[in-house]
Amino acid sequence: MVSIHNSFQNHMFIESFLGHTPTIDETAFIAKSAAIIGAVEIGKDCSIWHQTTIRGDANYIKIGEGTNIQDNSVIHIDSTQFPTIIGDFVTIGHSAIVHACTLETHSFIGMGSIIMDGSFVSSFSMVAAGALVTPGKKIPKGELWAGSPAKKMRDLNAREFKMIEISAKRYVEIGKAAKLGTSAGPYSHFSTKQVPKNS
Repeated sequence: MVSIHNSFQNHMFIESFLGHTPTIDETAFIAKSAAIIGAVEIGKDCSIWHQTTIRGDANYIKIGEGTNIQDNSVIHIDSTQFPTIIGDFVTIGHSAIVHACTLETHSFIGMGSIIMDGSFVSSFSMVAAGALVTPGKKIPKGELWAGSPAKKMRDLNAREFKMIEISAKRYVEIGKAAKLGTSAGPYSHFSTKQVPKNS
């Protein structure tokens, strides 16, 4: 782990809070527009994307390795009871709100979803885009939950289990590409496409 005073010193929105300083593995990709504050730990090969806020002010946030938190997401805590604990190889889609809860390794959080205080999302389970997981809910392994409030829709199939793994691997590669460019390649889980020229 490195402190904000080393590899990420040019990121103006990484800062301490009352003596609690983020620790970020040097292999992680942190977009320059991301805000990371206070008692936050980010593991190796994570990617934290643009306009994301991770605020560990009155409790802590722990993020395991290979996890991706996509653009405009908010990760926060509950000051009296619950930290936020995010496991390894978790995918958190754009504009999600993850608040004072636990996301186990290889869970999948859809775009625009809200995960509330004290809830628990098990490994290889999926929260659909736009879902609201209300406080204290536990989502068992292998289930898809959707709606507001979120409820079980069905069991995941083998293709979806594989997709959860591939999504995390893809974002590890995209984060390396954003941080290191072509020198970290070759990349096997994604490719790029140029804007077409006018014909």
